[in-house]
Amino acid sequence: MNTELPATDQALVLVAEDESEIAQILMAYLSRAGLRVAHAPDGRRALEMQQMLKPDLVLLDVQMPQLDGWSVLSQIRQRGNTAVIMLTAMDQDIDKLTGLRIGADDYVVKPFNPAEVVARVLAVLRRTAGQHSAQTSKQLRAEGLEVDLEHYEAAVSTDGQPRQLLSLTLTEFRLLAHMLRAPKRVFSRAELLAACLPEGETLERTVDSHLSKLRKKVEAAGLTGLLESVRGVGYRLGSAA
Repeated sequence: MNTELPATDQALVLVAEDESEIAQILMAYLSRAGLRVAHAPDGRRALEMQQMLKPDLVLLDVQMPQLDGWSVLSQIRQRGNTAVIMLTAMDQDIDKLTGLRIGADDYVVKPFNPAEVVARVLAVLRRTAGQHSAQTSKQLRAEGLEVDLEHYEAAVSTDGQPRQLLSLTLTEFRLLAHMLRAPKRVFSRAELLAACLPEGETLERTVDSHLSKLRKKVEAAGLTGLLESVRGVGYRLGSAA
């Protein structure tokens, strides 16, 4: 298995782990795989370093002092789409579901093989590399949708059909652009609310209303089945029919 990244792709991984021995082992394995590493010993410090260093991925322990992993993950998701892999000693479906609901990209259950963790990290970095590039681009494209972030335009562009501009409200535009940055990923209602409706709307059901209207507009333009509801979790962009 190739665990090396090209020299130009020296991704930075923030290891948020309060057990120093585990942290040192993980950092040694990650460094050996060609990655840059940083260490946060508690949840509050993890948030400070994530904001300051802008890591490509955070290895985030669930049980940490100051702030637990779920709280840290929730705040990271409000800031953007930094890749996050949860480290948990609790091998229960409810814990995995909690992580996925808030927006974790993957999870690893303790005790783990450090080599497996490195493999998971590299897999997530490869999967999200295009998403990070898209975040810095003023043009987002996927599944027949086009979003121009500079001119606030959204359009449906399908084979054999003329390009159709979508008449969206500002909130609908924000929701579409936010989800288009990470196609296929499931977004929780709370995350979408924080990222796209920051002006004081606090009820998660308002997200349902806005996305319902957005779905109707996209379907009217010829893309059906694209906006999918994931029961008990949130929404994602699927594959258009």
